[in-house]
Amino acid sequence: MASCYAPLKRLDSTVLLTTDNNLPFQQNLEGRKLAVVVLSRNRWKLIRPMLPQIVSAVGAAEPGKFVIVEIASR
Repeated sequence: MASCYAPLKRLDSTVLLTTDNNLPFQQNLEGRKLAVVVLSRNRWKLIRPMLPQIVSAVGAAEPGKFVIVEIASR
């Protein structure tokens, strides 16, 4: 499992992880040092199997941009 966290080793910016799906419509990150990863669902039983994809999204997140991780309802 430790290998799935490898992308985080190169992370040198601030990343906000949230389930607020409205945030991309409410905030403009252009020119900011913040990256935001938005999870489409907020239920742990749905999020847990997606952890490798979430870690990958956090590792690939770029400052000033939103990344949306789609999590199926089942």
